[in-house]
Amino acid sequence: MAEYLPLLIAGGIIGLFTTLFLVAWAILRRKKEDMTDRERNMSDREIILRLLGYAKPYWKSFVAVGIIMLFSIGYEIAAPLLMGAIQGLIKQGQFPLQQLYAYVAIYASILAVSLVCTYLQAMILQKTGQKILSQIRLDVFTRAETLSHAQLNHIPVGKLVTRVTNDPNSISYMFTNILVTLAKNSLVVIGILAAMLLVNYALTLMVLCFVPFVVLFTIIFRQFSRRVHRQVSNATTDINTYLSENLSGMKITQVFNREAEKMAAFAARSKKLRQAKVGRMYVFGIFRPMVFMLFVSAQLCLFYFGAKGYIQDRPFLGQLVTSEIVTIFYGYISRFFNPIQTLAEQFDMLQRSFASAEKIFTILDMEPEVVDTPDAIELDTIRGEIEFRDVWFAYEPEEWVLKGVSFHVEPGQTVAFVGATGSGKTTILSLICRNYDIQSGQILIDGIDIRKIRISSLRRHFGQMLQDVFLFSGDIRQNILLRSEGISDGEVMEACRYVNADSFIGKLEKGLDEPVRERGNNFSAGQRQLLSFARTILHKPSVMILDEATANIDTETELLIQDSLEKMRNIGTMLIVAHRLSTIQHADNIILLRQGQIVEQGTHQQLLQQKGLYHQLYTLQYQKQQLLDEA
Repeated sequence: MAEYLPLLIAGGIIGLFTTLFLVAWAILRRKKEDMTDRERNMSDREIILRLLGYAKPYWKSFVAVGIIMLFSIGYEIAAPLLMGAIQGLIKQGQFPLQQLYAYVAIYASILAVSLVCTYLQAMILQKTGQKILSQIRLDVFTRAETLSHAQLNHIPVGKLVTRVTNDPNSISYMFTNILVTLAKNSLVVIGILAAMLLVNYALTLMVLCFVPFVVLFTIIFRQFSRRVHRQVSNATTDINTYLSENLSGMKITQVFNREAEKMAAFAARSKKLRQAKVGRMYVFGIFRPMVFMLFVSAQLCLFYFGAKGYIQDRPFLGQLVTSEIVTIFYGYISRFFNPIQTLAEQFDMLQRSFASAEKIFTILDMEPEVVDTPDAIELDTIRGEIEFRDVWFAYEPEEWVLKGVSFHVEPGQTVAFVGATGSGKTTILSLICRNYDIQSGQILIDGIDIRKIRISSLRRHFGQMLQDVFLFSGDIRQNILLRSEGISDGEVMEACRYVNADSFIGKLEKGLDEPVRERGNNFSAGQRQLLSFARTILHKPSVMILDEATANIDTETELLIQDSLEKMRNIGTMLIVAHRLSTIQHADNIILLRQGQIVEQGTHQQLLQQKGLYHQLYTLQYQKQQLLDEA
C-alpha cells in the first residue's frame, strides 16, 4: 500500500480542488436561478450551427485546412516514437552513427513539413475568417437599415456600433483559430491515446485516470466563463453607448458645466468594465493551473512507477516499463495535456465568441415592424395626391397621437400643418413616408393604400427637408449626390443655383470639393439647410416634405430659403410643418391640429376670417414680431 502513497496524495489534492469547484458551481447555479432580469440565453449548439452557416460558402478552404492539418497531427504522433527510438539506440552504447543521423533527419523532415503546414493553415484561415467577418458586419448593418424608426428609437446608437465592430471581432477568433484548433486537438488526443495503448496499455490506463477530472473542470469552467464573458460584453456595450451619446452632446455638457458629473458617470461605467474583465481573468487564471496540475501529476506518476519498475525490475500492472517507454510516454503526456491546457485559451475565446454572437443574433433576429406586403407594387411615377382616411396612430399602446385624422391633398398643392408641440404635425409627415405603420384607417397615395406600395418605391418619390439637417463626413458634392451615379457637376450646380445654395458655395475655396466635417459642423444651420434643399431637388421628388425647415436660421438666410420654397412649389406637391405662420401664408390649405385632431383648415385668409384658434396664434405672433422690430 505504501508504494501507492504518492498516487493517493495526488488523488487527495485533486479531489479537494474538485470539491471546491463543485461547491462554487452550485453557488453559481443558485444565483443564476435567483436572477430577476434573465438574459437571452441561446444554447451553444444553436450558436454554433448559426455561425457555421457563415462558414458554409467557404467549405473548400476549410477542407484544405483539414488536409493540411493531418500532416501536423502526424508530427505530433510520430515525434515521441522517434525520440524513444533514439533513446533506445543511445542506450545500446555502440551503434552505427548513420542510423542516428537517419533518425535525426527523419525527425527534422517531419518538423519542417509540420511548420510549413502550420503557416499555410494560418494564412488560409485568416483570409477566410476576414471574409466571414465582413459578411457578419454587413448583415448586422443591413438589418439595422431595415428596422423601423420605432425600433431604432429603442436601440442606442452605441449599442449598434458595438454590434457592428467589437462583437464580430470576437467571433472572428472562432473561424480563424478555435474551430480548427479544437478539431486538430481532438484528433491529436485520439491519435496519441491509440499510440499509447499500442506502446503500453498499463501506463495509458494510469494517464486516463486523470481525464475525468479534466472533463469535470472543463464543464465547470464553461459555466463561469460564459457568465463573465456576458458581463464583459454588457459592460462594453454600456460604455460605448454612453460615449456615443455624451461625445455627441459634449457642447451641452460644457455649456451647463456638467463635466464633473459626466466624468463620474463615465468612471462608474469604466469601473464596471474593469471589474468584469478582472473577473474573466480570475476564471481563466484558475482553470489553466488546475489542468497544469493534472499534467504534472500524470508526469510524476509516470516517473514514479516507471523508475520504480525499471530500478526494481518489476512490471507495472503486468507490463514492463523501459527507459524507451518512459521517454515515449513523457512526450505523449506532454502532447496529450498540451491541447487540454490550450483548451483554457480556446474556451476563453470560444465563450467570448458565443457571448458576442448572442448579442449579434439579438439584432439579426429582430423582425422589421414596417415591411412590404407580398403583393406590394412598384410605382414608377406618382401625381402627388395624398389622402388620410380616419387615421389613428400611437407610438405607445393606447397613447394616441392622431385621433381619426382625415384630409385630402390634390396633386401639386402646398399644404401646411400648424399647431402646438405634440399635436401630431411631424407624425403625419412620418406616416406618409411609412416610417411607422398606423393602427387604424388608411393613407392613400394617388388612390393606392401606401401599405400596398413597396417601401423603397414609395420613399423614392419623396424629398424630405428636416429642421435638423444631417450632413455626412466627406465633401459638399458627396452630400448632395448621396452616392448617386451618372450626375454631372453641372447638374449639381444647377440644383444649387435653383435653391440659392450657390450663394455660399461659390465663395468657398474648393467649391463642391469643400470638406464637410462630422455632422456638417463647419457650416451654419442655414447653409446646411440650403444643401439639404439642393440634394432634394437634384433627386427630383414628386412630393416634398418640409419639417420646420426655416427654424433657427438668420433673417438673411430665411429670405433665401423663402425664395427657394417659392420655386419648389412649382415642382410638385409640398407638405410643410411650420411654427412661423408668416412662412405659410401662400399655402393652398392650412391644417390646424390640436391634441391629434384637426380643428380648423382652409387658406390663410379663410382661417383669419373665422376668428378661431388660427387667428389667435397669428395675432400673437404678429404682435411679438412688432415688439421685436421696435426693440
